[in-house]
Amino acid sequence: MALINEHFLKLRGNYLFSDIAKRVNAFKVTHPEARLIRLGIGDVTRPLPPACIDAMHRAVDEMASAGTFHGYGPEQGYDFLINAIIKHDFASRGINLSPSEVFVSDGAKSDTGNIGELLRWDNSMAITDPVYPVYVDSNIMCGRSGVLGEDGKWSNVAYLPCTAENRFVPELPEHRVDLIYLCYPNNPTGTTLTHAQLKKWVDYALANDTLIVFDAAYEAFITEPDVPHSIYEIRGAKKVAIEIRSFSKTAGFTGVRCGYTVVPKEVTAATLEGERIALNPLWNRRQCTKFNGTSYITQRGAEAVYSAEGQRQVKDTIAYYQDNARSMREGLQKMGFQVFGGVNAPYLWVKAPEGMTSWKFFDRLLYEAHLVVTPGVGFGPSGEGYVRLTAFGTREDCTEAMERIRKWA
Repeated sequence: MALINEHFLKLRGNYLFSDIAKRVNAFKVTHPEARLIRLGIGDVTRPLPPACIDAMHRAVDEMASAGTFHGYGPEQGYDFLINAIIKHDFASRGINLSPSEVFVSDGAKSDTGNIGELLRWDNSMAITDPVYPVYVDSNIMCGRSGVLGEDGKWSNVAYLPCTAENRFVPELPEHRVDLIYLCYPNNPTGTTLTHAQLKKWVDYALANDTLIVFDAAYEAFITEPDVPHSIYEIRGAKKVAIEIRSFSKTAGFTGVRCGYTVVPKEVTAATLEGERIALNPLWNRRQCTKFNGTSYITQRGAEAVYSAEGQRQVKDTIAYYQDNARSMREGLQKMGFQVFGGVNAPYLWVKAPEGMTSWKFFDRLLYEAHLVVTPGVGFGPSGEGYVRLTAFGTREDCTEAMERIRKWA
């Protein structure tokens, strides 16, 4: 008989956002007349940039002719997109990459979940807490996380609390770990690390032979000059870090699906015998085996992000969301809420009223203000007592949401 991967049974019954959906659906059954405003899931609301739409239309036309039709493309991505990525995202910041170090994919979520396949199941790992759930859940699935304790923490995971007390700057692990996940600008807290703060992590990884998986999905929202856009801005990072990026929040590709991962040729891991193995060819082999490549039409759309018109349009859209975040942050602060993030990221991390849990705050806002947010505890133990709000809604909804909270508060 077929035996199940029992590590899947260790997962919570539902993904965080599935739990939220169930509660929202129950509310809608009993309150069919209510108009909900959703500030929970990090999905965008602005349309795709016109430059991307035009490029995708042209690509569709190409697919309609035998002479310009594209079938299977390279699993790593088309050269036209990879070269644009290198030129605009890295070379412009003094970072040298070769085309074979960039792998186009269907999004950052897939890559962050799949990258662990390159590593043995018994590697120790560290995560910032709170954290994007995919980092933990994907490691639970392969058995790397260990056993769940009564405190809600996994035995093989070093939790690095990010709290108001440490200004959301985590301490380095107290003991050596093999793997570290970092996300900056951070999801869910919306906070960042300065160049000096990120350098400490790279230095730790170099000194301890640790691999960093760096999620830079929200890089385009950085506004402050001392916040690195790429971990490769730090000297030595190409030896110890894999960087993952997305077009989802940068250019509204949440429904189109496109991202990329950078695996430098210098980054290695070891066999039990101590032999150093480059991860770049392993990731290439993995992608060639399990992935048929992002569609030609999608990649032409992503390439257009880097055109002059595309850059202008993307910046306009990001500015729209940043203005939402600013007005929401200022409004909540005037109401007396403790608010973090919302400067270099589209997320606001809001402290619940005294004595109120994350889920209690969620329920009160849902039933009394008809707002959907995300309970902070769903991102990890240190998220208890907070909720996450996104600035991806329409300007009108974000403004009305603040008015609803003001009346509720």
